[in-house]
Amino acid sequence: MKTLVECVANFSEGSNLKVIDAIVSAIRSVEAIQVLDLQMDVDHHRSVVTFAGPKEHIGEAALRGIGKAAELIDLNRHTGKHPRIGAADVVPFVPLRRVTLQDCAAIAHHVGEQTWLRFQVPVYFYEAAAKRPDRIRLENIRRGQFEGLRQDLAAGVDRQPDVGGRQLHPTAGATAVGARNLLIAYNINLQTPDVAVARAIAKTLRESGGGLPHVKALGIELKARQQAQVSMNLTDFEKTPVHQVFERVRLEAQKLGVAIASSQLIGLIPRRAVELAAAHYLQIEDFEPDDVLENRLAKLFEEDDAR
Repeated sequence: MKTLVECVANFSEGSNLKVIDAIVSAIRSVEAIQVLDLQMDVDHHRSVVTFAGPKEHIGEAALRGIGKAAELIDLNRHTGKHPRIGAADVVPFVPLRRVTLQDCAAIAHHVGEQTWLRFQVPVYFYEAAAKRPDRIRLENIRRGQFEGLRQDLAAGVDRQPDVGGRQLHPTAGATAVGARNLLIAYNINLQTPDVAVARAIAKTLRESGGGLPHVKALGIELKARQQAQVSMNLTDFEKTPVHQVFERVRLEAQKLGVAIASSQLIGLIPRRAVELAAAHYLQIEDFEPDDVLENRLAKLFEEDDAR
């Protein structure tokens, strides 16, 4: 069986389809790479491109996307609700098949070096690829966003990129390149435009504030929808599953007199996460992954291939 690595690249453009099409075309130009999903958000002013391929090719695909973003996106003209430090803001590599997290960290380090050499965009490494303990958490790297990071570097604050000089790229900023396990980017939209409500709920959810383990959360205003949003990353959905997060948001919103309007996935969700939610809400007795038809068939085919 071939190796398989996922990359969930975030680009600081959420409205200009021509720009994102150019970035996606650059990614697709690499052999054996499949683009699995594309999502654009006007309020976040951000697009997420999910693609996958063998470990030998995934890095080059990411580099071509980073290069095209650096060519076409000017952060000096960019405003959005989502924190960002770069045109190609975040580029994580995720092990899917016959690849380790350490392999993905090695890919991240190669991509970081090449990003600087090819495009003069400095790079910060995060999560499993981090070279400093204070940079494991992405939010530490993105503190102050593009503008604040640029000011800190000019003032001599200890925020030197892991790769590159002491100045950001003038238009493309910097890129955070990392290696991590699967996470779920999950947003819940509220039936209110009051962002203070979303921020209050997010505060109760965040692990860093004593909330749910493995949950990162922000409250964001969605002007286009006239709604407030609780925007989250669930970094270990096995330990803190999606349905638990949904119910916690519903309960906290109810306390504030607000209902949930809808929820959104950003990128793709692992099948196991859906299975856990279905088993919870349907109250299935003794539920196991093998109770899902596709899982049982896949297991049988794998056993046949191994013979």
